[in-house]
Amino acid sequence: MKQVGFVKVAAAIPTVQVADPVYNAQQALALIKQAAQTGVRVVAFPELNLTGYTCGDLFLKPALLDAAQNALQDLLTKTKTLDVIFIVGLPVRADTVLLNAAVVCYKGRILGVIPKTYLPNYHEFYEGRWFVRAMAFAAEELSLCGQIVPVGTDLIFQAGGCKFGVEICEDLWAVIPPSSTAVLQGADVIFNLSASNALVGKHTYVRQLVAQQSARGICGYVYVSSGFGESTTDVVFGNNALICENGHELALSQRFTTKAQLVATEIDIERLQNERAANTSFRTDSALETSAPYEVIKTHQPIKPVEKLTRRVDPLPFVPQGEKLDEHCAEIFNIQVTGLATRLLAAHAKTAVIGISGGLDSTLALLVAVRTMDKLNRPRKDVIGITMPGFGTTDRTYKNALALMKQLGVTVREIPIKKACEQHFKDIGHDGKKHDVTYENVQARERTQILMDVANQTGGIVVGTGDLSESALGWATYNGDHMSMYGVNMGVPKTLVKSLVSWVGTHETTEPATQKVLADVVATPISPELLPADKKGRISQKTEDLVGPYILHDFFLYHFLRGGGSADKILFLAQHAFAGQFKPAEIKKWLHVFFRRFFAQQFKRSCMPDGPKVGSVALSPRGDWRMPSDASVRAFLKEDK
Repeated sequence: MKQVGFVKVAAAIPTVQVADPVYNAQQALALIKQAAQTGVRVVAFPELNLTGYTCGDLFLKPALLDAAQNALQDLLTKTKTLDVIFIVGLPVRADTVLLNAAVVCYKGRILGVIPKTYLPNYHEFYEGRWFVRAMAFAAEELSLCGQIVPVGTDLIFQAGGCKFGVEICEDLWAVIPPSSTAVLQGADVIFNLSASNALVGKHTYVRQLVAQQSARGICGYVYVSSGFGESTTDVVFGNNALICENGHELALSQRFTTKAQLVATEIDIERLQNERAANTSFRTDSALETSAPYEVIKTHQPIKPVEKLTRRVDPLPFVPQGEKLDEHCAEIFNIQVTGLATRLLAAHAKTAVIGISGGLDSTLALLVAVRTMDKLNRPRKDVIGITMPGFGTTDRTYKNALALMKQLGVTVREIPIKKACEQHFKDIGHDGKKHDVTYENVQARERTQILMDVANQTGGIVVGTGDLSESALGWATYNGDHMSMYGVNMGVPKTLVKSLVSWVGTHETTEPATQKVLADVVATPISPELLPADKKGRISQKTEDLVGPYILHDFFLYHFLRGGGSADKILFLAQHAFAGQFKPAEIKKWLHVFFRRFFAQQFKRSCMPDGPKVGSVALSPRGDWRMPSDASVRAFLKEDK
């Protein structure tokens, strides 16, 4: 399947011969052809790449300037049939001054010239010796290669599927980079043609700088600097190129290589535009109100749908990998603990009452409650853990619930619910052998009633255990486990709940017995245990068999809410993320389940309890998500029938 909304871009690092525009144009042409063959729509080259950045006083010699312009003309002639926009750097004469410029070209035409705004003239840089900064150049047009073309820093180019702006090297390092205004004027992507020599520690700083500017501008940012062959008289250039999208690094070059490189990836323009639409600070930025409108240059480059992504699509968008996971889990756990501590004090609660099933969610809630009491210097006995065996409770979860409560030192209560539920079946005239939704929900509401009454009895509050994924799917009994007095897991998706419980087992406890129980809880199939166990006493009601794998639903949830993706686009992303793990038909099936349940179950979220937001996605009607309970799903599935 194809997908509109992505634009493939590239940073090209050719090898260079200083002051040899013929050679440099040949190297650029090879990379432009490679870019065109691989579906790249726009490719940027380093600063002054047609001459080399390190020409020094040779920049003042007409022979070099003429050779550079001739090399550009040669590139224009040889790329007339190539469907790719390229941006090259060269010194451009304008009347009696010289501009350090980026030249945007497409199919034999020069679309515009962007001069460098900030010229470094400190340390090893002497650009003010040869060039004039953009602010000192007032003309709006100039003649280049026989064409009269627009010139200025206030140009935006409308290409196939996106709008882009251009800045040059030092511009990014300025207090207010030109790209900050360009994105407010509509640029989705910024291309930075840079030279930037290599210094110890500088590469890390550049990566931070590019990522931060892409985040601040909610844009794609393509940065490319000089490669092998630049003069090493006083400095060395390290083949530095990277592509970021809204704060995230998508692609990175190999540094200190002697070979040319083309670093390419896809920018999700549709998602960037959705992010901007939702960000009121971006839409009403005062800089936009005070700046004159930029000239938008139409390139007439057609939109080219992307068939296959080269960028990685994370199958676990809520769960960081590697070292970041520990930091992430610690942060979330502390948010949960601080939220509960604040609520306990505000409510003057003497106890925290939790229903403990031996499953993932109640285990995490119990761990949060215990740490909260530690934080408040209160005894762990103020946590009342209640296990309520029912018709579907298995020995595995029952024993894990009891063992964990005892090991953590909380108050343990066991209140079976079978007899109460059987009495209720008689009261309402329901056949207890009929294992329908009434049979299941009676148990969930009986448990909630017990928790609420014990909280009243002990002057406490009921700590909810339901998580973000269950809320998205409506996988909770209305006014049963759907309700509590404070839901500590409300902002935590199921895939992250597993990671948090595992993290606590390895970082927050040293007791081998507790670690063993937590490991078994993580390994236990997810189930509400509302239907009787099988003949061997094992869990028969597995949630993921009924509503689908949570790894898929969390992926769908993230890209629907955070990225604003349509069903068609989410399916496209999921097929890339889960290639080899799930078949396309299976992904499509569960995607439809997700959308139907998400819309049908909004009424439960409209009255959900308080609980802390911990990440970029939340469903509280008082916070991130406002949706009518009777909204139709039809428009959101029409693209994927």
